[in-house]
Amino acid sequence: MRLIGMMDSPYVRRVAVSLKMMGVEFTHDQLSVFRHFDAFAAINPVVKAPTLVTGAGVVLMDSTLILEHVERLAPPDRRLTPEDLAVHARSQHLIGLALAACEKAVQIVYERELRPEDKRHQPWIERVTGQLAAATGLLETAVGSSGGGWLTGDRPMQADVTVAVVWRFIQHMLADTVPAARFPALSAFSARAEALPEFASSPLE
Repeated sequence: MRLIGMMDSPYVRRVAVSLKMMGVEFTHDQLSVFRHFDAFAAINPVVKAPTLVTGAGVVLMDSTLILEHVERLAPPDRRLTPEDLAVHARSQHLIGLALAACEKAVQIVYERELRPEDKRHQPWIERVTGQLAAATGLLETAVGSSGGGWLTGDRPMQADVTVAVVWRFIQHMLADTVPAARFPALSAFSARAEALPEFASSPLE
């Protein structure tokens, strides 16, 4: 399998870390949707990161859909989705919060980096920033209630991967908007996750 995309995308990094945790072999083509548009389009004309090309040559996109497929390939004891229904609901709740925070963070980054300053709509920016604050605040409470352990079990699962990857991205790109000092539980959790070999070997670039 081939994973296409840059690690500065939290969605690409989420998939890369997850594949390593599940023990699923893959190669990584670091193509940017901006700098390598034509090369990316030759693989996936939609030019959406992450893209995963399966061993059979099927092109998949969207990190959640990619991971849903890969879960079927991984050994049962390496899968990252909880089996217990209640634990699964908690996992989906945390992943939903993290992905919402990620979406809003990416929107703010694009607004700052791609839109001319005189074209920015401040009420919309304030709304998105408020949504980011709400999501990160709820994550801080949820992570804090875990007592310093992993979020849905005795080993890192998909909720842990997604929350940690998203928090690292937010701190890398929007530390001025979401100061780490206000989120001690998330910061400590992130440091613990980033020390794992699957994270360390998939650095945000």
